[in-house]
Amino acid sequence: MSDYGLDFALGEMADTIRDTTRRFAEERIAPLAAKIDEEDWFPTELWPEMGALGLHGITVDEADGGLGLGYLEHVVAQEEVARASASIGLSYGAHSNLCVNQIRRWASPEQKAKYLPKLISGEHVGSLAMSEASAGSDVVSMKLKAEKADGGYVLNGTKFWITNAAYADTLVVYAKTGEGSRGITTFIIEKDFEGFGIGQKLDKMGMRGSPTAELVFNDCFVPDENVMGPVNGGVGVLMSGLDYERTVLAGIQLGIMQACLDVVLPYVRERKQFGKPIGAFQLIQAKVADMYVALNSARAYVYTVARNCDAGKTTRFDAAGAILLASESAVKVSLEAIQALGGAGYTKDWPVERYMRDAKLLDIGAGTNEIRRMLIGRELIGAA
Repeated sequence: MSDYGLDFALGEMADTIRDTTRRFAEERIAPLAAKIDEEDWFPTELWPEMGALGLHGITVDEADGGLGLGYLEHVVAQEEVARASASIGLSYGAHSNLCVNQIRRWASPEQKAKYLPKLISGEHVGSLAMSEASAGSDVVSMKLKAEKADGGYVLNGTKFWITNAAYADTLVVYAKTGEGSRGITTFIIEKDFEGFGIGQKLDKMGMRGSPTAELVFNDCFVPDENVMGPVNGGVGVLMSGLDYERTVLAGIQLGIMQACLDVVLPYVRERKQFGKPIGAFQLIQAKVADMYVALNSARAYVYTVARNCDAGKTTRFDAAGAILLASESAVKVSLEAIQALGGAGYTKDWPVERYMRDAKLLDIGAGTNEIRRMLIGRELIGAA
């Protein structure tokens, strides 16, 4: 694997994270990527290895066992993991950002001391559960109910579309404790809690090997000490994490686009038609140019938004804009990669068809592109 051209001057630490993650991804993730997709297989043995490199706790304070770095470094790590396998990249993002980073931001000192060490080491897998079968974009319409009981809460209902669900040891879960958007509370759930289980497992078009399933709560008792953040303040917890989620997960699409170039450039140099490499033809050169410009345009936006996250200056519409640009660009780039390889690109002998299937998820996941456009337009115009 190699990059081409532009130096974004991300800083010594980001460059070190990239080099370390890339080396690991080349050696340990990339050789497994085809099997992960073909068998819908989640290689849990990678988790402690990634933990040993510090990848699970990039944004966690050093005092809590993390690296004490920022979202920029996290995006870079996310990009390099996804470059080798977008499926592992998705599960990594769900673990390290959606779960670990939310615990870092909202948990009590006691909760951090209990849950972060094993999540950061990779001994445990983390997950986050917002969506339900009938509550996707309209997430505050969730139905999972948490009723107050002596010493805690009793949860009844389901969550759906949950990444890492079947393997997660620790889950950040949102449930209704009252009426409306002011009646949601965040809980930390352990997989062994009585009344908690895994329901339907989903067979997806892409991101295979990143396990997605339903969560089932049947009179699941959760003690008071597992409430994270304020009671009935869950919407604030949830919404505050979405900007960081969108920014970090945009790194997956950067990785997919780079992976497309990793395949296409050698191919068009070597593949010959009409007595010359197909890369000598201007239409192929135009495709490669468009792929390269799409990747670096998305990188520039995503890296800038990540830097603003680290400076406390992020905006909701730019976090949505960065993943909007990255997601749509990755789908286009992956389709161009298939076209550049012609018939070979349409076969499973080459990975570009997988890149296309994987890229499509983030047109939908972490907020659909329709919702992203709505957020951007509404906030720029100032509409109610």
